[in-house]
Amino acid sequence: MANDNIFSGLKVVDLASFIAGPSAGVILSDFGADVIKVEPPSGDLWRHGHQIPPQPQAKEPYPWHLANRNKRGMTLDLKSPSAQQVLERLVKWADVLIVNTPHPARKKLHLEYDDVVQWNSRLIYADLTGFGEKGPDANLPGFDITSYWARSGLLSMTRDAGAPPTWPVAGSGDNATAVGLYSAIVTALYRRERTGQGAYVTTSLLAEGVWSASVSIQAALCGAKFYGLHDRKNPANAAMNVYRAADDTWFVLIVTPDKLVDVAKAIGRPDLLTDPRFSDPAKLAANRPQLTAILDEVFGALADGALVRGVQRRPRHVRGGPRAAGGDRRSATTAQ
Repeated sequence: MANDNIFSGLKVVDLASFIAGPSAGVILSDFGADVIKVEPPSGDLWRHGHQIPPQPQAKEPYPWHLANRNKRGMTLDLKSPSAQQVLERLVKWADVLIVNTPHPARKKLHLEYDDVVQWNSRLIYADLTGFGEKGPDANLPGFDITSYWARSGLLSMTRDAGAPPTWPVAGSGDNATAVGLYSAIVTALYRRERTGQGAYVTTSLLAEGVWSASVSIQAALCGAKFYGLHDRKNPANAAMNVYRAADDTWFVLIVTPDKLVDVAKAIGRPDLLTDPRFSDPAKLAANRPQLTAILDEVFGALADGALVRGVQRRPRHVRGGPRAAGGDRRSATTAQ
């Protein structure tokens, strides 16, 4: 680790398992923090994530490395009578403690905030749960798919009309939640710089899922009228839809109102601007399937190379892309 990163010298103990909590620790480590990953003697179950369908199968435990790179490691049986002595040393050493053990088990292990803050009043205690600190599900374990996706409403919205909910990409909700937890930790560290006081910070998979779905949730709170689920052949907006090029490449089309003239000319169909079927909002709404069919025909004659942005890529294509390769997280803090 470089010794000139923004968090060089910051000490973190990561007691969390699976993805979201450990990934918050990874972000801190990417910026120079010294992170110690603490596992039970049996190891974190996510060490075997690469062997659990439907994850891509490999010999290398790539999901584990993704969530735990840069870290030092140790094992600790928190149920052992001597565990408290080791835990006390770790907490006294740490600036940040990341925990995602369900609260009933946490209480038995004497791992709650009130248990450990007595050892280090400057500690930032980062608490991650599945469903939040209050409510009937507060003590339940949660996963990406159950808490972030299903309970937030995201899973019901990210599908096409007539199709059942699909299985999201592994870790997508976890990694979004990790950024939320990282933000809470950094906010608490900034507060500590100003006040000298440690803090208890928390978020949940459900809270982060609700944040991701917040545009639709806010619409529901305001009594907004919702369109139906996305129907590619009859979309709510043909200028915001998914189309397929001649080489079977799918891409996303997004045309803002100020660009309609330019796009119509670019695809060789300026006549669409004066077509009576699309001359006003009411007629356009009534003839969305017809406009979609026209655009299907136009784009179906184009190859991927004629498209500038929005092409649907697969993981093996994304990994070598110039933007992906240049996406060093640390560049966000570089002063120009």
